[in-house]
Formats: sequence, structure tokens, C-alpha cells
Amino acid sequence: MSHIVVIGAGQAGSSLVAKLRKDGFDGEITLIGAENHLPYQRPPLSKAYLLGEMELERLFLRPESFYVENNITLRLGSAVTAIDTEAQTVTLEDEVIGYDQLALTTGSDPRRLPGAIGGDLAGVFVVRGLGDVDAMAPHVTTGKRALIVGGGYIGLEAAAVCAKRGVDVTLVEMGDRILQRVAATETSDYFRTLHGEHGVTILEGTGLERLEGDAGQVTGAVLSDGSRVDVDFVVVGVGITPGTQLAELAGLELDNGIKTDAQGRTSDPSIWSAGDCASFPYKGGRIRLESVPNAIDQAEVVAQNMMGAGKDYVATPWFWSDQYDVKLQIAGLNTGFDNVVTRAGEGRTTSFWYYKGDELVAVDAMNDPRAYMVGKRLIDMGKTADKSVVADPAADLKPLLKA
Repeated sequence: MSHIVVIGAGQAGSSLVAKLRKDGFDGEITLIGAENHLPYQRPPLSKAYLLGEMELERLFLRPESFYVENNITLRLGSAVTAIDTEAQTVTLEDEVIGYDQLALTTGSDPRRLPGAIGGDLAGVFVVRGLGDVDAMAPHVTTGKRALIVGGGYIGLEAAAVCAKRGVDVTLVEMGDRILQRVAATETSDYFRTLHGEHGVTILEGTGLERLEGDAGQVTGAVLSDGSRVDVDFVVVGVGITPGTQLAELAGLELDNGIKTDAQGRTSDPSIWSAGDCASFPYKGGRIRLESVPNAIDQAEVVAQNMMGAGKDYVATPWFWSDQYDVKLQIAGLNTGFDNVVTRAGEGRTTSFWYYKGDELVAVDAMNDPRAYMVGKRLIDMGKTADKSVVADPAADLKPLLKA
């Protein structure tokens, strides 16, 4: 009987094994995860879960009974130490498991501060896994002082949650502006204002020189401008790196992640990859997408291809971020944009439309689901949007879909 082994029990891994069973795969399936918990969703960790608005059980993607009923063997709390591509086996700490096909859904790892600048002090956290958030939660209380390192979406979301819990928040971004690598100036300005209204101090063009501590506990931070900030804890949000360690040890090709073809197959024909860790062909180039929608969609296509479908994965990128009472929805990729059109709304409602010349490439929509929906559909269909219509808040966007 054919045996499919999946390493990485996150969103992609869980989606992959569920799709295999849904589409009729009747062989053995083993899902291996390093954490002791059932596969769970990560986005609520730093928001609803940290705020105490979501219980642990609601984080789980599927109940344990799902895996039992679908004859999926879960190996949780198990670290894979090696892959032997010739013998087609994976080595765990206490056993060797054979496979006919293998999928790597090993996700990504947060970048951490080096110990040389105090990154190993107690009270310094990243936001990635359940253990990270559980360790941080007791510190996120009224009157505490937090330093957020990094002005990307992870850092801003952490700042929003801390501020809502009454924490005195300072955020440092070494770039010229927050969101510099992922958004236009207009979006940066929007969220800088939003956070300022909630009492968050944002210092742009400012890096972290070093952390200071007392008895191993962080107590302060010296910034690149020479100033010092007293802190009770630190949240590091300076990006992630793809989980490629096992793939590299196995001799698979890497290219900003585990290199796959359009169907999700790696340089070894028996090994596949999906999710944050996988880089794949996209519009003549190669990308790696760090998002829940991509993890699900790509994993499901890989599952079909492991069963012989021969189907290319065609990504339709979209993302979201929740900060305070603002829901940001992003459609498309803004790579290469050269002009932005603003569609103003009432209150916090607005959207920014990214163009490369006259080609619509992405939309950032804040509390504007209609703009997001229309923009995403246009991008997915390869259509653009008349800039004069977009810029007119009184104009109906839906006719753009029929243009």
C-alpha cells in the first residue's frame, strides 16, 4: 500500500492530508509535527488568542476525531532529523519511517535577535507559535512597557494588541518608514496615524543598538540614535526565514525556499513542497508566499498532483491584517508598481490601488470589503481599472468587472 508522509503539521500540512482523503487516496498517511498540539491556525495567536477572546480548542484546524476517522496517523511532538532520499525514509528521534511520496510543509521560522545584543534575555519574544504567545501573554497587561522591534505587519499587529491591553508601546523601525518593504507610502501613513491615535510611539529610521538586562531579565533598550527606553518586555517582528533545513540536508535544490516546479514537485521526483517554505514559478519569475490562503490552495493542488492530477498551481495572492477596529485586505502583489490611486471613504474606510503604468497590480483596502472584492476579481481576471472611476468615491466599482 502506498504511504504518503507529510512533514510539518501546520496549515499547509493539515490541508494537504485532508485533501488527499477527500479526493479518495486510500493509502497510508502520516502527518509529522514538531509541536505537541493538533494542527492549529496561527493568525489569531497574536490577536484574538492573545487578547483572551479565543480559547485554545478554537485554534485547532480540525478536531482530533477528524484524523482518527480519516485514518491519518498523527506524529506530534516529533522532530525529523534526517531524510534519506535513496532509501526513501525519514528519521525521527526514535524510529525510521519509510515513504513512497513525501511532502515538506515545514513552514517558516521567525528571525530572532542575536545574543550579542541581548536577544537571549528573558522577556524577549517572537510571535510565531503557540508556545511563543503563551510565554508572552502574562506580560501583556496594563501598565507594562513594551518595545516592538520591526514595523512590518507582524510588529504592527503586536503593537495593536499590546496597546489594546493597556501596555505602553514603543515601536522601532530601522527603515525610513513602517511597511516600507510591503506597502506604498499611503498605506504606511494610514497605519502610522492609526497607531498614533492609540498611543503607540513609532520611531522610524531608528534601529536597536542593544538590549539591557538585570539578572537575565530585559529592562531597557539602547536605540541607534543613542536614546534609551525602559521596557518590561520586547516583541521581535523582523521577518521570517523559510524552513529549509531538512530539505538542504536531503540535498534538495533551494531558491529562496524549497525550489519546486509549477506542480509543487521538488528536485527529487518523490518529494513535494507547499506553504511558506516553498518557492514556485510565478509570471515568468519565482516567488514564495507567506500567507494562509497560499498554504491552503497550494497544499491542495500538491495533494491532487501526488495522486497524479498533473495540475499547475496558479497563485492568486491575497492577505489580511487586523489592527484595532481596522481590517486590511490586500489583493495581488504590488511588486513593480509606479503609481497609486486613492479611493477615499468615510471614517477609516479607504483603499489604495497600485498600478504599473495603467495595469492594476494590487489593492490595499481598509474597512472596504467592496473595493477589495472588486480589485481582487479584476486582478485575478487580468483586467485593469479605470483610474478616474477608482478615484471617485461616488462611482460604483462593480461595472469595472464588465468593462
